[in-house]
Amino acid sequence: MLELTAGDAALLICPAIGGSVGGWTRRGVDIFRHTSPEILAGTNSRLLSCFPLIPFSNRIAWGRFTFEGEEFQLERDFGDHPHTIHGNAWQRGWEVSNQTATEAELTLRHDPATDPTVKPGGCRWPYRYTATLRYSLKPDELDVTITLTNTDTRNQPVGLGLHPFQPRTPQTALAFRAGSVWHTGADSLPDARLPLDGNWSFDPGRVIDGPALDNCYAAWTGRAEITRPEHGIRVTIAGDDIFRHLVVFTPEAKPFFAVEPASNMTDAINHMDDVADHGLRVVHPGDTLQRQIRFTVTDL
Repeated sequence: MLELTAGDAALLICPAIGGSVGGWTRRGVDIFRHTSPEILAGTNSRLLSCFPLIPFSNRIAWGRFTFEGEEFQLERDFGDHPHTIHGNAWQRGWEVSNQTATEAELTLRHDPATDPTVKPGGCRWPYRYTATLRYSLKPDELDVTITLTNTDTRNQPVGLGLHPFQPRTPQTALAFRAGSVWHTGADSLPDARLPLDGNWSFDPGRVIDGPALDNCYAAWTGRAEITRPEHGIRVTIAGDDIFRHLVVFTPEAKPFFAVEPASNMTDAINHMDDVADHGLRVVHPGDTLQRQIRFTVTDL
């Protein structure tokens, strides 16, 4: 594990557990969800504070898709859940390629022929790629830069994202603007695009209450604010131009929630022909896609 420090801020990074963040504190206050020592001793990045979504965000329906004439079947990667979820980088070990007191860069080289996480004959992602994660910490700011280079001989459909968990207090409020929201059906897949009104809307911001959400918002403006009066802070999330989807996950009776900047909608790869703003980018062999997400903490 690596620890970055900047002033009164500290960031714990777990390269071997999906390149994930194991904790981010500022003046002793958890900015991301707290991770216990028992969880840090494990291997499940989904239980940590934040993990990367590479090379796609959210689900691929039943793990099946067709792209440029090739059909693929991916392995399940989320217990008995029927869909493939969150790409494959979050369940891989990353190498530390550079580190200073305030920055760390991690690298993952994926080759489906040598992927150690799959069963014989299985596949988690059929294209070769090299990804980097660069974490840069300042006293009141965390920048996460995600880079993917297509090292395959074929075009590759790519989505990028980040899955940070936030502490949830009774007064925690969320604010952001978007154009619409994808309703999630009983099969955990999008089945209708809805306008933003009632419990769907967070403009103006409001306390996170009401029905539990696990939905992808479209045409996000790239900015969201999380206010925690009990801790006297506001966390602002700002995503580069590619991040025009935002997944909001507010499970019932849990002390955490997630606001996930993402480039692509849920199951985007199976909607490239019928949804114009699906969000995937086609990266050609040898080309690179790089974008940044910034978290800024301010005092109320």
